[in-house]
Amino acid sequence: MLKLTRKVEYALIALRHMQTMRPGKLTSAKEIALSHGIPLQLLAKTLQKMAKENIIEAVQGPYGGYRIASNLDQISLKDFFEKLEGPLGMMDCYFDSDCIQLGACNIRTPIQRINDNMRNMFSKMSLREVTQ
Repeated sequence: MLKLTRKVEYALIALRHMQTMRPGKLTSAKEIALSHGIPLQLLAKTLQKMAKENIIEAVQGPYGGYRIASNLDQISLKDFFEKLEGPLGMMDCYFDSDCIQLGACNIRTPIQRINDNMRNMFSKMSLREVTQ
């Protein structure tokens, strides 16, 4: 079953929360976690990762916090998923050829077609589309 990870879910929740803020206003990880009932520790790590990838901006200090740094219209869902979790693939053999059954596998080609279609679909969707 194809499923979003908690990290991706929390990242989307945080982005949506930030979009409701006045432009340029900062919000804290604690504020987001309390508002949406999500674990602060995992959210904080997710926000740090998004800041490292320049999706959001982290402002240090006692009045610091986070705000959106990128134009979310210009970030595809595929790129967003891959920035947070690595290559987007249904099966490991899509990116890693260490599988012992690779030579005899009879489903690799159909799975690759499904995976290519899925990646293409997520490439056409912007991050803003799912966070508005």
